Amino acid sequence: MAKGENTEPRRVRGMFNRIAHRYDLLNHLLSANFDRRWRRLAARELPGQPGLRVLDLCGGTGDLSIEVARPGGIDRVVCCDFAHDMLTRAAAKFRRRTIDSFCLVTEADGLRLPFVDASFDAVTVGFGVRNFVDLATGLREILRVLRPGGRLVILEFSTPSLPLLDRLYGIYLGRILPRLGDRVAGNRGPYGYLARTIADFPDPAGLAGQIREGDPVLPAGEHGVGAQAAESGRGRSRPAQRAELADRYWRICGIRHPDRVPRGSE
Repeated sequence: MAKGENTEPRRVRGMFNRIAHRYDLLNHLLSANFDRRWRRLAARELPGQPGLRVLDLCGGTGDLSIEVARPGGIDRVVCCDFAHDMLTRAAAKFRRRTIDSFCLVTEADGLRLPFVDASFDAVTVGFGVRNFVDLATGLREILRVLRPGGRLVILEFSTPSLPLLDRLYGIYLGRILPRLGDRVAGNRGPYGYLARTIADFPDPAGLAGQIREGDPVLPAGEHGVGAQAAESGRGRSRPAQRAELADRYWRICGIRHPDRVPRGSE
């Protein structure tokens, strides 16, 4: 290992590989099965036109990719993750559902994506943005591979805004989730790490601020949670397309809060 090399990506990759065999079970258990609904809602944010090329970044075991492919008419879904054991399970799911002809897996680092510019009509990221070692670099890579006029959907955890709910959620993250998750996974530490990443992750306004700081083309603008992205950039100069693409991300980067989504289902 070279002197000064950042070992964090290797450590996180190893952690996800170790818990891959229980990852789906724990997602369902620790979210009271709400994670299924959240993925369906995220997939519905994608455009409805046929022939979409979708990158499911940090795709893990493929559950969000499956939701994206469910309506049909998709040209290709690429489930991309840096954890080999997670992708092995994703590939098996795709084969069982006979969608492996257009749902593909690619093992790659989200900070160095092996795709040319503007490769995808849409990018989804489910519960993965907070694991980027370098958030600004990861976001720039997403924007690079997303075509002008494309759609970006981020599904992520954050902390509730209501004080009482925030306090209860803090107890859950600090005491219950790590112990229960690590016990079921059979590994000590991974779910303590995941709880810390949730607690430390910024709210929508904070994330929007980080995005603007990380890329000089990002303008100030609206950062509403779950905002719809309008198609844009057609017939315009490349700088204008890039600016509009950045502005579109600025508006759609709002996070699907777990404390908001379930209330809509009551």
